[in-house]
Amino acid sequence: MTFSINKFKILQAFILISLFFLMLTSLFAQPTAPNTSNIKRKWLDVAYATVSQAQKLDIYLPNEGDGPFPVIISIHGGAFMMGDKGDGQVTAMLQGLKQGYAVVSINYRMSGEAIFPKDINDVKAAIRWVKANAILYKLNANKIAVWGGSAGGNLAALAGTSGDVKELEDMDLGNAGQNSRVQAVVDWFGPTDFVKMDEQLKATGNGIPNHSEAASPESKIIGGKITEFPKLAALANPETYITKDDPPFLIEHGTKDQLVPTQQSVNFAAKLEKVVGKEKVTLHLLEGARHGGPQFETAENLSLVFAFLDKYLK
Repeated sequence: MTFSINKFKILQAFILISLFFLMLTSLFAQPTAPNTSNIKRKWLDVAYATVSQAQKLDIYLPNEGDGPFPVIISIHGGAFMMGDKGDGQVTAMLQGLKQGYAVVSINYRMSGEAIFPKDINDVKAAIRWVKANAILYKLNANKIAVWGGSAGGNLAALAGTSGDVKELEDMDLGNAGQNSRVQAVVDWFGPTDFVKMDEQLKATGNGIPNHSEAASPESKIIGGKITEFPKLAALANPETYITKDDPPFLIEHGTKDQLVPTQQSVNFAAKLEKVVGKEKVTLHLLEGARHGGPQFETAENLSLVFAFLDKYLK
């Protein structure tokens, strides 16, 4: 009888875990990759480091102009475990080509390969690579913005607040003579304070409070349950590194986000404002929007994003 009960419990646990990953796959399914055939000047799968196959980037330049072009570095999302530099998430950023921006879309090591801080190590290595190779690719090394959604939003925000944090750099990845500071950040619905996500979801009722589970994206990227390793989770929190000289931030979040609580961005923006000043922080809540979706990529909203970038990069 005991054996049968144990078998049932194991089967039940397996089913629950399978359903959890099925839900994740569904929720984080990425939009169709953009058609880039009309972009004349592009370089794909360029290695910015050589430790992992993930350490590659794509470069897109406007079809006209000699540059140097201000740069948008696109950081894909996907729960720190999926997504790609060439998937549909880069579509919004590629609109910048029409606005006179170069777009550099990057991959980085995810939780299936490595744990924090390898992901932000890679992002910073990509930024340094862009600066080191700016002249070759007609890029402006002094005018760089990072822009990402979800997990990519976390990494964009983290890159923004930790420009001088040596502990998050791995100079062995190359271009140690460069720094990883950026001039602007666009954070779309990125998680910040992992440990508070479940209580915030419970308060809103917008989603399932399961971020504290061992199989959650946040637990997997730090290498253990976030509730058991709160200090490590804090190191992945952009709030930890806020200083007065941080770049301007545009933070956008849906009020009905079912995965990353809206309060994450509200709290982050408030903490930024206290240190860097209100004039450098713009928080835009999209009424009724969930975790991503078409409301973020309307012509009206993208005009807002590019007006922000133009203010600081042109």
